[in-house]
Amino acid sequence: MPEAADTFDYIVTGAGSAGAAVAARLSESGKYRVLLLEAGPPDTNPWIHIPLGFARTYVDPRVNWKFESTPQARLGGRQLYLPRGRTLGGTSSINGMVYIRGNHADYDEWRQRGCEGWDWDSVLPFFKKAQNQTRGADEFHATGGPLTVSDQPSKFELAEAVLAAAEQAGIPRNPDFNGARQEGAGYYQTTTSNRRRWSTAKAYLETARFRENLTIRTGAQATRILFEGKRAIGVEYQAADGRRVAHARAEVIVSGGAYGSPQLLQLSGLGPAEHLQSMGIDVVADMPAVGANLHDHFNTYMSWRCTRAITLNDLENSWPRKIIAGIRYALFRSGPMASNGIHAGLFTRTDPRLERPDLQINLLEWSTLERTKDGIVPHPFPGFTLSPVHLRPDGRGTVRLASPDPLAAPAISFDFLKTDYDMQAVVYGIRLARKIAEQPALEPYIVEEIAPGPATESDDDIAEFLRQTGVSNHHPSSSCAMGTGVNSVVDPWLRVHGIAGLRVADASIMPVVVGGNTNAPSIMIGEKAAHIILEDA
Repeated sequence: MPEAADTFDYIVTGAGSAGAAVAARLSESGKYRVLLLEAGPPDTNPWIHIPLGFARTYVDPRVNWKFESTPQARLGGRQLYLPRGRTLGGTSSINGMVYIRGNHADYDEWRQRGCEGWDWDSVLPFFKKAQNQTRGADEFHATGGPLTVSDQPSKFELAEAVLAAAEQAGIPRNPDFNGARQEGAGYYQTTTSNRRRWSTAKAYLETARFRENLTIRTGAQATRILFEGKRAIGVEYQAADGRRVAHARAEVIVSGGAYGSPQLLQLSGLGPAEHLQSMGIDVVADMPAVGANLHDHFNTYMSWRCTRAITLNDLENSWPRKIIAGIRYALFRSGPMASNGIHAGLFTRTDPRLERPDLQINLLEWSTLERTKDGIVPHPFPGFTLSPVHLRPDGRGTVRLASPDPLAAPAISFDFLKTDYDMQAVVYGIRLARKIAEQPALEPYIVEEIAPGPATESDDDIAEFLRQTGVSNHHPSSSCAMGTGVNSVVDPWLRVHGIAGLRVADASIMPVVVGGNTNAPSIMIGEKAAHIILEDA
């Protein structure tokens, strides 16, 4: 028998956007002993908490898994860089902090796919339960929740010009992408509080960690789920002092994200039998859907040289500016470091016959000469970027084991640009971004288009640019999809099919990726998962 100290009611693997919420809510009443395992360190890296600091954590191996895809045939054999958070708060501690829920109809589609209880009217209460909306409460928003959602700290000259140009191009202003409608152009709200990042570590764990019934172990990577027959009874994990085991009286909740969760299930014997056997792993259940159906948004970067030194390039390229910005932030929480640099954007449809937006364009107030897993190098002159993102791709990828070594990175493959629609949607996005850049409101700010450049004009040339430069938008999902048939991994109660005492709660359970950034929906999933688990208990 395990000792009492190693036995808990619930074990949650992964302290990210969903996992931190699950563990905090399960421990809230004091009735249950909860263990939260996080492979990375505590969230003490100072760059985590400064809004503009995500440019540093984007490539920092201390807090970032720094995954890479397998070579992608449709993208010239390139390997794509895939940052994921490896610290308390997970990717909510290193992302761009943009708060977007997706389209209302996305969740109604989930219900239509058999996921009862996941339609818009059913998930809205959990978005609101999580939220502390600084604008105040209304039909769509709430105050008093752990996750603070804030407006940008000020108006920004370049953002104002881009939004005015979008209106001139026929895209109406939208003051709230998370309100009655998603379509339009406007400022993004962010997961920040008092001009500091408000990750799920800050929102959920900062107070919860003092509870006697919640144990948080960092530097503790889950390597295998333990079973008795077809019931999960615990977790094996790697800690600094070696291999350890914890037992669960009630349930194990896997919250490793769209890459980590299918990897852990496969390491534990749940997945495509032939693949597991090829890795020398004993099959507990043949589940072809584990690691299948990987969705992500496809993205590219278009950049322009700016006439004025008002971009973040000018900050990064000047030590005096950096010193002044650091002093302003330290003393007054103001200046460029107080914001995320992704101030505004738009949602629109690439075809008017579509029922909901399938294109997002982000304004990034910088432009880059190079953007790799080794670092971000800005242009040596003022520049900005418009980033067209395809929200509803046809392509589906996979997450598979690259090795039976539980500490090795998984093999991640996408199927970007699979169909003509996938390609044409992004081509449309590039042409729309150019149309916006050509409007009178932006004319005083533009010297020239840098990438792809005016010579890239025909559809064929743009398609080649996309194959050579297109990337993941870092919104992976659906690799442990929720549903009722053989193409799903969990049921609408997030229980793994055929396995007792085991659930998955993170972005991997999305039947289809939402049309927008995935952090807010992941937090909602964590809130709803905890509610379901406590109801069952």
